[in-house]
Amino acid sequence: MPFEFFSATDPGRLRRNNEDSVAVDFDASLVVLADGMGGYNAGEVASNIATSFIRTELGRWLVEAAAQASDADVRRAMDICADNANRAIFNAAHSNPQYAGMGTTLVVGVFRERRLLLGHVGDSRCYRWRDGKLTQLTRDHSLLQEQIDAGLITKEEAAFSNNKNLVTRAVGVDETVPLECQQHDLQGGDVVLMCSDGLSDMIDDARISEVLQSSVTLEACASALIDAANQAGGKDNIAVILARVTGQAGAGRSWWPFKR
Repeated sequence: MPFEFFSATDPGRLRRNNEDSVAVDFDASLVVLADGMGGYNAGEVASNIATSFIRTELGRWLVEAAAQASDADVRRAMDICADNANRAIFNAAHSNPQYAGMGTTLVVGVFRERRLLLGHVGDSRCYRWRDGKLTQLTRDHSLLQEQIDAGLITKEEAAFSNNKNLVTRAVGVDETVPLECQQHDLQGGDVVLMCSDGLSDMIDDARISEVLQSSVTLEACASALIDAANQAGGKDNIAVILARVTGQAGAGRSWWPFKR
């Protein structure tokens, strides 16, 4: 079941640096998104380490393992690569004072026949769009999500909370970090969206659905999502990765990542 991919990042309207990073390996059907945090350019360093490391190491393994690898093997490889990326960022932060405290969120997806193997850390998200319905596949690792789960605030109240962006889990902050792994089914016509909170904090699910519904191409969809986030304030960097299940052989290379 072939896939199309497209990725984009944008600094937003208020930030000078872009600390979001995306990577796509077409041969491995692998996508990686990270939203860095830290002083100066440390967030940019952390997110770039995460995406480049996982794309290189996991991508190479996926191509070599090919169809012989079971889903359990892939999940194990995802976990190992995320752990190694975590150690690389953690060690860099502790050996370079200017990088102290840096970290990053992470979303990594491996697209296989009729299924998505998904891992994430932090509050960057993954959604699936199917038959006009948008479903959030990830659960934020954030203080706000914990408050919602505990019944302290509603999801509607959370949209106006001052506790946004306080993550409870991030890559590179501690010596180890658990990658939350899931598996989801896919069918022809599905669109998978991965994004940083620069998108999901600026526009709600209804607006995301409108854009997905009205966009003909993945490139147009990515551009429209970023424009919508910027029109809503563009308070943070914005990163999106889009994948579509096409069912057509050879479609995977028709979309190339770009920076606006």
